Amino acid sequence: MSEKKTIQYIRQYKWSNVFAMIRNNNRDAKICTDVFSNKLVVITGATSGIGLVTAHKFASRGADLLCINRNIEKSEKLKLEIETAYSVKCNFIIADLSSLKESFRVASELKALSKPIDVLIHNAGVFLTKRELTSEGFEKVFALHYLSSFVINLSLMDKLKLQQQARIIMVGSEGHRFAAWGLNINDLNWKKRRYSGLGSYGSAKLAQLLSMLIFAEYFKNSGVTINSMHPGAVKSETGKSNGWLYNWYKKNLIDRTLKSADCSAEALYYLGVSADMEGRSGNFYNLTTLEEPAPPALDRDVALELWDKTVKMTGLST
Repeated sequence: MSEKKTIQYIRQYKWSNVFAMIRNNNRDAKICTDVFSNKLVVITGATSGIGLVTAHKFASRGADLLCINRNIEKSEKLKLEIETAYSVKCNFIIADLSSLKESFRVASELKALSKPIDVLIHNAGVFLTKRELTSEGFEKVFALHYLSSFVINLSLMDKLKLQQQARIIMVGSEGHRFAAWGLNINDLNWKKRRYSGLGSYGSAKLAQLLSMLIFAEYFKNSGVTINSMHPGAVKSETGKSNGWLYNWYKKNLIDRTLKSADCSAEALYYLGVSADMEGRSGNFYNLTTLEEPAPPALDRDVALELWDKTVKMTGLST
């Protein structure tokens, strides 16, 4: 990021936003009690953590599910659990969304659905302490959190607009604030910098928020909304591939301070179903509390530059 941009962001930071974030972290999610019968909800990463609890939440309210997961055994178990407990349909697509090729395949299958997609939840994620590249040469955290959601959202744009109603929710993070001085758009794969787990995660979540700015403009007045949500400090399996030392540290120290994923599921249900969210788009929520993200996440010029770069990286067109 240029020195000029860094100075710009420094001037835009407000202590009031920091204090608001701290207060919001202690707030509970708003509750929506509406039913969601005969609706279709697509969830990525639904076999554990936030995704699993969210799948049960929507199914318990009557929604049919289409889950995008990596593991076939866990997906089959989830399908049996959901369909037995709630008498709804729970189908799945097996895919590794860190692969661009797999993301395109998933997008193609979703486009081909005859039933409208009512809610699309981008939940799949990973946290790595060491830099890993995908088979296509992209940094894995960036590919899974950002590129996959970008490919799916852009590929589904026409389908969702034709429906005239849909809600896209990206499970974002307050972690986007780790990229405090903005996105290094010329080194998205971390080739020129020392790799940092918090840095790569923050950059990927920041990129996701920047893409949301432009998607919200494309979806304006179409009936389709897109928002991002910080899911709270909750237990998940994110980072489990980082080795025994990290997993021991996470289990014995980090997880003991975390909440159940139930609050995240309640928030996602509210954002996806509540009438209070009708027409609200391009926003960042801490659970269900509207919050202003860090200044780099509001930089439309960088968002447009990232958009153009991503279109070239993925081979998509707008």
